[in-house]
Amino acid sequence: MAEQGLHEDVSAKLLAWYDAHARNLPWRAKRGIAPDPYHVWLSEIMLQQTTVAAVRDYYIKFLSRWPTVSDLAKASQEDVLRAWAGLGYYARARNLHACATRVVSDWKGKFPDTEEALRTLPGVGPYTAAAIAAIAFDRPHAAVDGNVERVMARVYAIETPLPASKPLIKLKAQALVPRERAGDFAQAMMDLGATICTPRIANCAICPWTDDCEGSSRGIAESLPRKAPKAKIPTRRGIAFWVERDDGHILLRQRPQKGLLGGMMEIPSTPWEAKLPCDIVAPVESAWSKLKAPVEHTFTHFHLQLSVWKTATAEKSLPDGGGYRWVHKDELNHEALPSLMRKVAAVALK
Repeated sequence: MAEQGLHEDVSAKLLAWYDAHARNLPWRAKRGIAPDPYHVWLSEIMLQQTTVAAVRDYYIKFLSRWPTVSDLAKASQEDVLRAWAGLGYYARARNLHACATRVVSDWKGKFPDTEEALRTLPGVGPYTAAAIAAIAFDRPHAAVDGNVERVMARVYAIETPLPASKPLIKLKAQALVPRERAGDFAQAMMDLGATICTPRIANCAICPWTDDCEGSSRGIAESLPRKAPKAKIPTRRGIAFWVERDDGHILLRQRPQKGLLGGMMEIPSTPWEAKLPCDIVAPVESAWSKLKAPVEHTFTHFHLQLSVWKTATAEKSLPDGGGYRWVHKDELNHEALPSLMRKVAAVALK
C-alpha cells in the first residue's frame, strides 16, 4: 500500500505539471472534450519514428482531406501514398489505409476500445495499441515510446542497456499509471521526455520528478539510458535511370506492393545490391550519360548509393514489364515519390 501511495504521489506531480505545461498539438483534444479515436490513431501512426515537427502539417492535411476513418477507407491506396510522400517509412501509409478499411468493415467505423482488439488492426503494434487505448479511451495502459524509455531509465537509474532493459522499463511505467486520467498521464510522459528530460540535457532543475529521480540524485541521468552498440549497417548500390521525353515527361515506375517503399512511384532503377550488377539493363535503349555525384540515402538497415544515368528520348510508348507511366516533370510534386526519389529528381533536374 505504501508503494502504491508513492506511485500515486509521483503520478499526481506529473499530472499537475502537465495541466500547466501541456504542448498544444493539433491532434490533442481540448480540456473537457473527449478525444476522437480517429484523431489519436492517425497521429500515433504518423508519429512512429518521426518527429512532431515533421508530422504536424501532414496530420492537418490528412484530416482536412479525410475527416473521418470512413472517408480514409474510401480513398485509393495510391492517393494515400501520394499524400504521405516525404513522411518516410511508407509501410505505415499502406497499413494506415488497410487499418481504416478494417475499422469500417469489421468495426462499423468505430475503433475498438481495448488494447487487445486494437492490436489486431494492421500497423498497430504494442506501443500504438497502448497509446490509443490510454489516450482515446482512458484505459490504464503505459504507452512506452523512446521518450518514455528515457524518462523511466533515468527515474529508476536503470543501467542495463536497451533493448534488454525494455521489459523492466515497461513494468516500471505501468506501475505509475494512475487509476484516473490514464490518457493525460500517457501524454504527460511523452511531453516530459520531449521537452524536459531530453536526450542530451536532463533539465533536472525544472523537472517535476527531480526529487523522485534516482538518476538525478546519483548524477548519472544524462548518461541514461544506456544502449547496446549498434552494428555497422552495410552499403548497397544501384543505378537510377532518368528518362526525359522531348515534351518534358519523365518515366516513372510503381514499385511492388510488398517490400521497401512498397506501392510508391520511383525513378526506374536497378536492384540495390552490395555491388552494381555486371549486366546493367536500362528501361529503354538510348545513349546514357552518367551524372557525377551519386545520390545517397540511409534506410534503417542499409545505406544506399544511387548513380544517376540520364537520357532524352522522343519515344512515347512504355517499356515492357508493367508499372510504368509518363508524368510531366511539372507534376512530379503530386506523385507518390519517396524522399529518395525526390533527391534523384532534384539532381537530374539541375
